[in-house]
Amino acid sequence: MTILMVCLGNICRSPLAEGILQQKINAAGLHWKVDSAGTNGYHVNEAPHYLSQRVAKKKGIDISKQVCRLFVPADFDRFDKIYAMATDVVMEMKLISGNKFDAEKVDLLLNLVHPAENRNVPDPFYGPEEGYYKVYQLIEEACEKLIKKSQ
Repeated sequence: MTILMVCLGNICRSPLAEGILQQKINAAGLHWKVDSAGTNGYHVNEAPHYLSQRVAKKKGIDISKQVCRLFVPADFDRFDKIYAMATDVVMEMKLISGNKFDAEKVDLLLNLVHPAENRNVPDPFYGPEEGYYKVYQLIEEACEKLIKKSQ
């Protein structure tokens, strides 16, 4: 199984999602691959936001070596499932991908916890550190559901 986590800048939400899911994959002994990307290029080649790194580290996850990359149409060929953090991210993925967009592979991450409710993971970028903890908790719950669903 190959999974891609996507947000806007690939510095706050999707790096956390990649790190959290990778930890759960390892703990479950699964042989899945997880990656993350962003739909805008503002932070390409940067590390995740320092608050995302701090929150992850406090939870025992090191995401400091991740590098921001841009979501590309070829990601539909490389990944079995693509989880977007928000509806605006899905819209951007459609624009970027054109006829390569495959709706069967795409879902909002929080639909794992709240099926068909299309809830967004809030973007903590402009907020205080506590917002990053809330985002961590939402993502962690969804990743846990994904692992349980596979077993």
